Formats: sequence, C-alpha cells, structure tokens
Amino acid sequence: MIIKPQFKSNNYKNGLYLVATPIGNLKDVSFRSLEVLDKSDYILCEDTRVSKNLLDKYQIKSKLISHHKFNEKKNTLKVIEYLKLGKLISLISDAGTPSISDPGSVLINECIKNNINIFSIPGPSAVTTAVAASGFSDKFFFYGFLPEKKNQIDDELKKLSNFNHSLVFFSSSKKVNKIIPAFKKYFNGRKIVLSREISKLYEEYIRRNIDELELFNSELKGELTIVVSEKKEEKASQKLSESDINSIKKMINKLSTKEITDLISYNKNIPKKVVYNFCLKLKNEN
Repeated sequence: MIIKPQFKSNNYKNGLYLVATPIGNLKDVSFRSLEVLDKSDYILCEDTRVSKNLLDKYQIKSKLISHHKFNEKKNTLKVIEYLKLGKLISLISDAGTPSISDPGSVLINECIKNNINIFSIPGPSAVTTAVAASGFSDKFFFYGFLPEKKNQIDDELKKLSNFNHSLVFFSSSKKVNKIIPAFKKYFNGRKIVLSREISKLYEEYIRRNIDELELFNSELKGELTIVVSEKKEEKASQKLSESDINSIKKMINKLSTKEITDLISYNKNIPKKVVYNFCLKLKNEN
C-alpha cells in the first residue's frame, strides 16, 4: 500500500510548473514534484492513462487535461486564460522532463510573451542517466529523435560526425534498425551504448563498437536512449612522408624555415616541430 506523503503548507506562486516525472520506476519522483502536482489546479499531460498511474499511486486528485503535440496549439490559449486568472498549472510528459523532445515549447513561449511565471521542477532524465552509465565523455551534445527520411538522417549524422563530444539520441525500438547503417557510416571507430528500459525491471545497456554493431533480429521493447562516444583524435604522425621530404628539399633554398613549416603542416596531422627540425637539419647540411 502506498501512503500519500504528508506535505507541509508551502505557498507556491501561481504560474506554469514544468514537472519532471519518472522515466520508468515510479519511486524516482521527488517529494517536491509530488507536492506541486498535489497543489495544482490542473495538470497538463500527454496521455491521461499514463499519468494517472503515477497520480493514483500517490493519491493525487488534481484535474488532468490532455495536452499533446496534436492539440497543443489549440489548448494553449485556454491554458493562458487559466493562468491569467491565477491558477497553478503543472505540465508533465509521459516520462522525464516536459518540453525536451516532448510537447511544451508552444505553451512556454506563450507564457513568456504574457509575462506569466514559469518554474521548472528538476527530476529524472533519460539523457543524463544514459550518459552517466556510458563511460563516455561527460561533454555531450543532445540531439533527440532523428528525422524520418533516410537522406535527412544522413545529412544530420554527417554534420554531427564532426563533433568531438559524446552524442545522445532518442529512438523508438521499431526504428533503431533504420538508423544503425547510418551510424556505422558516419561514426566508425567510435563506441555506442543503447540504453533500454532505464530504471525498470529489464533495464539493459547494450555496449558495442560501432563498427561491429549489427541489426537487431527481434524488436527491442520501448524507447531507446543512444549514446555515441566522443570522436577519437588521431595522433599526430611523428614522421614525414617521402613526398613531404621531397617537397621540403625543393623549397629549402627558396623559402624561410617558418614558411615551409606552415605550408607542410597546413591540413596535415604533422607537428610543426617535426617539419621545423627537418628544415634546420637540411640547412645545416648545406
């Protein structure tokens, strides 16, 4: 039996509260989140059936209003009216922080235009949870869901392949096989972690070298949080190639050591010191 937490009497300002909800395990919700939800005049949610599971567990009776990507624009004006009347309204998503790859930005921006208070209540995040468990660099770029069309996926991943930091994506289990070939094309040499069922009974972290990643034979369950490791920087070569040596010999009596060093090192992964020292050696020999 779940006993409803006994909240102290807090005077919350009227406005819109962005309340993070559990991404799986309902015990991950914070006391402050429950308190705000309990004191809300209305709770805007994606799917009332999903949100009702959380609210019923903690015996919260606030009125639910369906608020998703298909009715967000239509709902917004009415919600703004409620907020102007001094109502306390919470916005939640099915899981995690609202407006992050979920509805919310339309309403938030309208609140900003109307000088309505906005408060963000922190909580569970699939992004930071997956990055923390990945073992990759904590400097990361969060992208979210990739586009639907193959050419758009290619365009996005080609641009992202130039980032040196970890990369985080969301994907439905049904579409992960669609994006794996593109991952192998643009992120070769990196590692990947596919996180599924985070904080749930069958929580799993599938770790692979991207070059060895294969299509899944059976459909995975739920949404995936995918983390790609940071780009490995190629170590600078400590040796000059034969063509570089020949080029330097042709220029040694025509250009300064600095000019040759800049020309040879430009767009090549060779330390300037290596080129500079070779030039000095040639000049000394002459």
